[in-house]
Amino acid sequence: MSLRLSPAHLDEILALQLTVAWAGEAAGEPPRLGWWRSDLVDPEAGGDLFVRLLPKTAAWASLVLVREAARRVDEAAREKLARGDVVWSLFHLGFAVDEQLADRLAHHRHQRRPPADVLGTRFLVGRPWSKTTFESTLASLGQPKVQVTPAGRKLEVTAASPVEAAALLAAALLPLSTSYPLPFLEAVA
Repeated sequence: MSLRLSPAHLDEILALQLTVAWAGEAAGEPPRLGWWRSDLVDPEAGGDLFVRLLPKTAAWASLVLVREAARRVDEAAREKLARGDVVWSLFHLGFAVDEQLADRLAHHRHQRRPPADVLGTRFLVGRPWSKTTFESTLASLGQPKVQVTPAGRKLEVTAASPVEAAALLAAALLPLSTSYPLPFLEAVA
């Protein structure tokens, strides 16, 4: 049986993923967290290129690519786990959910509505970078109990749904570190 999420739930997860992906970029001005080597969103950098190449879908195109940069760093970190393929992380919630998220991004790209109009208050991209605001947003998602391991931060909770898991995984990014800390939890069967 495949888990189908509502568009609203998919947008909740995407808001968190895209905000974390943007916050994790290294080359932005002002500098952000530096977890991945990209600057794909800011209008002065990669965002400018996308506006010239894809004027109607530039915002979504840059978000898709920064999410992919984050997903790849997340995947490389999960590969260091003994059973990295059977855990959930913010950028890996299982094949069925990941496919739904990709389809939802494609839907938004085709609709051409501004991302901030459809992704809600947890979507911080496009606002001036503030580490304090980012930390406050993550803190508002909860305070999961975390065991720090050599490979990442293992959440000692069970999430009832991918939406709940995404929020807890994002919250577990706190305290912020100089490299991506890979919050993960055991996948729900």
